[in-house]
Amino acid sequence: MGTENPGRPSFPARPSATPFAAAPPAVTPFLSSGPVAGPGVSSFRPPPAAPPNTLPSVSFAPPAGSDGSGFRPTPPARFNDPSVSSPPTTHVPPTGGPFQRLPTPSFPSMAQAPPARAPPVSPQPGQYFPGQVSHSPVSFRPQPPPVPMGSPPQRASYAPPGVNFSQPSSDSSFSAPRPNSQPSFTPVDSTYPSARATLQPPIPGYATMPPNAVSQMPTTASLFPSHQGSYVPGPPGPPPAASPFPAHQGGFVSSSTPGLHAQHSAPPVGVMQNLAEDFSYLSMGSIPGSIEPGLDLKALPRPLDGDVEPNSLAEIFPLNCHSRYLRLSTSAIPNSSSLASRWHLPLGAVVCPLAEPPEGEEVPIVNFASTGIIRCRRCRTYVNPYVTFTDAGRKWRCNICSLLNDVPGDYFAQLDATGRRIDIDQRPELTQGSVEFVAPTEYMVRPPMPPLYFFLIDVSISAIRSGMIEVVAQTIKSCLDELPGFPRTQIGFITFDSTIHFYNMKSSLTQPQMVVVSDLDDIFVPLPDDLLVNLSESRSVVETFLDCLPTMFQDNVNVESAFGPALKAAFMVMSRLGGKLLIFQNTLPSLGIGRLKLRGDDLRVYGTDKEHVLRIPEDPFYKQMAADLTKFQIGVNVYAFSEKYTDIASIGTLAKYTGGQVYYYPSFQATNHGEKLRHELLRDLTRETAWEAVMRIRCGKGIRFTSYHGNFMLRSTDLLALPAVDCDKAYAMQLSLEETLLTTQTVYFQVALLYTASCGERRIRVHTLAAPVVADLSEMYRQADTGAIVSLFSRLAIEKTLSHKLEDARNSVQLRIVKALKEYRNLYAVQHRLGGRMIYPESLKYLPLYGLALCKSTPIRGGYADAHVDERCAAGYTMMALPVKKLLKLLYPSLIRVDEYLLKRSGQVDELKNIMKRLPLAAESLDYRGLYICDDGFRFIIWFGRMLSPDIAMNLLGPDFAAELSKVTLSEQDNEMSRKLVKVVKKLRENDPSYYQNCYLVRQGEQPREGYLLLANLVEDQIGGTNGYVDWLTQIHRQVQQNA
Repeated sequence: MGTENPGRPSFPARPSATPFAAAPPAVTPFLSSGPVAGPGVSSFRPPPAAPPNTLPSVSFAPPAGSDGSGFRPTPPARFNDPSVSSPPTTHVPPTGGPFQRLPTPSFPSMAQAPPARAPPVSPQPGQYFPGQVSHSPVSFRPQPPPVPMGSPPQRASYAPPGVNFSQPSSDSSFSAPRPNSQPSFTPVDSTYPSARATLQPPIPGYATMPPNAVSQMPTTASLFPSHQGSYVPGPPGPPPAASPFPAHQGGFVSSSTPGLHAQHSAPPVGVMQNLAEDFSYLSMGSIPGSIEPGLDLKALPRPLDGDVEPNSLAEIFPLNCHSRYLRLSTSAIPNSSSLASRWHLPLGAVVCPLAEPPEGEEVPIVNFASTGIIRCRRCRTYVNPYVTFTDAGRKWRCNICSLLNDVPGDYFAQLDATGRRIDIDQRPELTQGSVEFVAPTEYMVRPPMPPLYFFLIDVSISAIRSGMIEVVAQTIKSCLDELPGFPRTQIGFITFDSTIHFYNMKSSLTQPQMVVVSDLDDIFVPLPDDLLVNLSESRSVVETFLDCLPTMFQDNVNVESAFGPALKAAFMVMSRLGGKLLIFQNTLPSLGIGRLKLRGDDLRVYGTDKEHVLRIPEDPFYKQMAADLTKFQIGVNVYAFSEKYTDIASIGTLAKYTGGQVYYYPSFQATNHGEKLRHELLRDLTRETAWEAVMRIRCGKGIRFTSYHGNFMLRSTDLLALPAVDCDKAYAMQLSLEETLLTTQTVYFQVALLYTASCGERRIRVHTLAAPVVADLSEMYRQADTGAIVSLFSRLAIEKTLSHKLEDARNSVQLRIVKALKEYRNLYAVQHRLGGRMIYPESLKYLPLYGLALCKSTPIRGGYADAHVDERCAAGYTMMALPVKKLLKLLYPSLIRVDEYLLKRSGQVDELKNIMKRLPLAAESLDYRGLYICDDGFRFIIWFGRMLSPDIAMNLLGPDFAAELSKVTLSEQDNEMSRKLVKVVKKLRENDPSYYQNCYLVRQGEQPREGYLLLANLVEDQIGGTNGYVDWLTQIHRQVQQNA
């Protein structure tokens, strides 16, 4: 990849009469097609070069990070300019590989000896010391102005005859020694780029020195201070330690520690600083004689630490709400529409209003009582930490619309000398970004509803045989004491097959009464007042019903499903109060209104323009029902069980538009999946729920949210109707600029969720966030949040599959990544010689991998043979509602090795965290002698290597160790090894309680089971004709370079 002449280097020719021998070959993943410019690129024009015979020992050295880029040292007279500062004279090679992060580190490299510092120097006013660079924790500075490019300066370094100095080059991975008597210096890290000191470039692909070999450079006298990015010889013995500057990857060195000053003169830093490579990159090349990319797989960026919550804004705006409640796709808001159009990635936010607070924190509850909630009278913003008080505390200015509001008398407080209220420490709403207000009666259109749970259960023959009904009945009974809202909680049941069964559970009865309605065309509700009962009053009747339910239909042989009429009946019962409707569906609806056809097996439509029709509701009945349910504050959760097609696309619509979610259990059998259903139903029933909620997000003047993505019903242009919300639901939205140019320096966002708590209080949860406005595209990239971007990407891609082919959805993801990286590359193409490097901001280093993982995810991967249409749709509904952290884990699962931990003695193991080190999702991470767990947050795949010790397998599986693993269930055996594995599995489940991870055992080579369970999760490998990670990066890089 690179220029048109891959076999010919493009650096300028050196004098032919060089006294130095050619460098031997070095193993390189570098691009052989051209130079790769490093951070030392300068704008100085060189004087004429001296004749070769004038300075027999002069070495014309390229700068660090370049491959003969034409850079020449400058004469010493140029350094006497007092207006510029100088870089250090020594440099320690970086410890990074082909993947390098180039901004200045805060600490010296560990490969460097402790620096010998000069005595402290007190700076004079206005004095600037060479190399003294200050850094704020987070920089929102504009991009440095471009510096006109000229021919690089020349410089000579004097040395004894026969001595050659090694120079770093960014497009090679190993340092090569010099021939014979020429001493060399090899960096400690063997992946550091090798030297180029002669006209002939080394041939990549062949190692000439063992990694980590270290030799010392000889003592020498240099008439000229070394240029940034080049090596300076140190005295014999220990490595040079005279530089007070930390080593910097890529060759650019500066000090980020106050008080560290250069002790010598050197080339100007002022101009160099403007050209510092503030980006990360991969050197894209190929191995000679092969079409394989020469990338070091170990050096590729991987999110092995999972989702890292952004904290850059927290340092600048410490009063912001926590990022788990509200995350922006970039924390730097563009100041103009033209700048926003160059962003190319989704510009928006991900909101999880009821996310579990960080450990040790609570969202404070504020009750204004008689004062009433303090809000802006124009834009209705709630009082928050960013409002300002004026006029001795009698007025406050809205931070969103700038209107001056009166302070109510009951809320008045004096201001101190700094303009802060004297009671601010007693006002959580003025000191915390997240707060909950108790809403007065004017925020209610009716009395707060009680928590209400209604169960609609399929009792056809397939549901009976699978054991689903028994598990559901037992689980509901076990958690009756834990249902929120006691003693106000309401409960009711309907069962159905070809008829509909209502249950009278009046508290005066000793056992429930069943009423059967067989007229499906004219549904009516018998005993309308006794079908929904207060749980605390009718507890004994409810328990009797749940005990009898599994046996009540055990002889049922009915294969039909009147789901549509049963749904209407449930709606009629619930419409007076609202609540949560839990649907347990096992059979394709076949009778009455809402009946569906078997359309998922039609192979002819795949790959055509009609393919998307399979992923949208067939019958408009379901979307209309969802609208009616939302209107009456009824949220729906769908539990789907079947080994056959049940049209999740249609039934799942009920959950999508009512703020619910879809739980999918294909081929459900109680013996294998009962525990998963039990755990997830228990969490659904007992987690804290916000009832009859609406949510709105407000933002500053000049910007607005234009589209919303997730499971909800949009009641107006910006009001989301959410009949039931909980901590496992997130919503994404995109914003746009209404005005051509923003004049403010800060933009504010405020999320407000008005809901009824289970205790009966009406509350408003408010999250407020401030973000800076920037005029610099590079700052937008620098402050990007990969997690929020991927969340928006995934929702947009899934929505695209509802109107386009799967291939179109995958292409749209790749195209936006390419456009973004191309725009970012153009920012640096003038100032830096990028050559064959793929550059990207550090904040987005994982974006290409997550993009690949998204394209391989269940909702949009492959075609007909790659995923069942029900499985696709269920995964799509699930991903549309997932918070950022859970979504990223689903896209890039955890892979950990556990056999080594199991073999250790208990006394030798400190903590379970020792084995929680995640591995890259590639086949080469798997050792055929090992035992691994792959965890995507929804299931565990436990992989047994082909040569795993039989003792381990026997201890873990007991007598079934040699059986086919698809028929084996992991259970605790009576030995230490088994107990330790169960402990690991339990720990992993505790870390992510939203879903229950069932264990699937698979042995290496056990096809096709290994393929669809584990290998499909190895997103970095080429599987089923899809790209691997390296191919994906190569493909993206080629498209970025086109017309870049």
